[in-house]
Amino acid sequence: MTVLAIDQGTSGTKAIVVDEAGAVLAIAEEPVRPAYLTGGGVEQNPQELLRSVLDAGRRAIALAGRPVEAVSIANQGETVLVWDPQTGQPKSAAIVWQDRRSEPLCAALSEHRDWVAQRTGLVLDPYFSAPKMAWLRRNVATDGVVTTTDSWLVHHLTGEFVTDVSTASRSLLLDVDTVDWDPELLEMFGLTGEALPRIVACDEVIGDTTAFGANIKVAGLVVDQQAALLAESCIEPGMAKCTFGTGAFLLANTGHTAVRSTSGLTTSVAWRARGETPYCVDGQVYTAASAVRWMQDLGFIESPADLDRVAAQDSLGVLCVPSLAGLAAPWWRPDATASFTGMSLSTRPEHLVLAVVQGIAAQVAEIATLVEKDLGQPLTRLRVDGGLTQSRTLMQATADLMQIPIDVYPSAHATALGGAALARLSLHPQLTVAEAVPAWKPETTYEPAWSLDRSCEHRARWRAAVTAALPQEQPS
Repeated sequence: MTVLAIDQGTSGTKAIVVDEAGAVLAIAEEPVRPAYLTGGGVEQNPQELLRSVLDAGRRAIALAGRPVEAVSIANQGETVLVWDPQTGQPKSAAIVWQDRRSEPLCAALSEHRDWVAQRTGLVLDPYFSAPKMAWLRRNVATDGVVTTTDSWLVHHLTGEFVTDVSTASRSLLLDVDTVDWDPELLEMFGLTGEALPRIVACDEVIGDTTAFGANIKVAGLVVDQQAALLAESCIEPGMAKCTFGTGAFLLANTGHTAVRSTSGLTTSVAWRARGETPYCVDGQVYTAASAVRWMQDLGFIESPADLDRVAAQDSLGVLCVPSLAGLAAPWWRPDATASFTGMSLSTRPEHLVLAVVQGIAAQVAEIATLVEKDLGQPLTRLRVDGGLTQSRTLMQATADLMQIPIDVYPSAHATALGGAALARLSLHPQLTVAEAVPAWKPETTYEPAWSLDRSCEHRARWRAAVTAALPQEQPS
């Protein structure tokens, strides 16, 4: 079967047409640029999101020159908006997962932090959906429905009011064990009585749409990072991947157990397919490609493709904590800001570029160590995808600091391909999950070049730089 797989991301929407063997027949992309506001706000125009989905999807089908049987959608996960369920019109901006304006709300609920973690598998943090939903209700609109963007997009395509189980598990409103909306969580966030979408499996046919031309099925809904986990064949417990996109997201399959992290990581549903619900543990780096874009805006590089050309061979002791949008796991410090240390009069832009790249890799390495603790076993290798995997400097730094091989997924479209696999499962019930995911071999494998001692020394200095950079509480 041929699938239109849509990856609606933070900085753009990608639509690809995939055949039954997993071969990419056509690709179309539409940029989406978030607005970064003072006070920690990050917003998107909902109509721009919808237009990007429709335009990219239609162009991809036209380029493929053949009919498609289904459209799958992978979404950002925690980006939310208020909208009118009768007209479909947005009543607010889309509040992006990076938005920090609901931090005071989370702080006011801090006494419930442990209970929330036990019930949801998540950390009480503005990164997740519910605090932003509550912020919208208190500050923007009291009518309409408040949901993640996937529900709004799917409503425009099919008229249905749904969200998939993996997206719901990123909300702070789902009991991670029963996999259902939790009334006590809704009450805690002041969302009691809200109309919530029906939770569907990731291999479920949702409805039909003519938005892309001929009538096709809408099937294979999933959150973006879990889609990539599936595409990279991380279907057995202990297998892990990291996506280097706007942020960097490391996920490891934990099987059918919703492991509660003891390390400050989060646990979510990986996907629900064929009646089974595997889970994953994950950690997040808020700024990866967005940190590279920041360097580009400052004039250090002209484009991300310049990273390898510009970055120095040695940072000469310069370290960067690239927490330009706060620190996620395991620190969970939205108030953290970025820092450079170890600079001197001999420091040049190329040293700063390398320090930022190594700072991204250091955060990923720290998360990987915590994942190993929660899994109870070491990671033997890491599968990676995303645009920044094209940077040899970043991938080598990741291998050096993690001290394991890094396997680069051979396609830039892991998220979309994961969605396509789920759509394939939706329409072909005889397939197993493993059969629905095309086999692949790494495009490149990066082996560690640093010694273990050098890696440990660098990571220890970097952790010290994080501690020094964290804002200190003011005495009362």
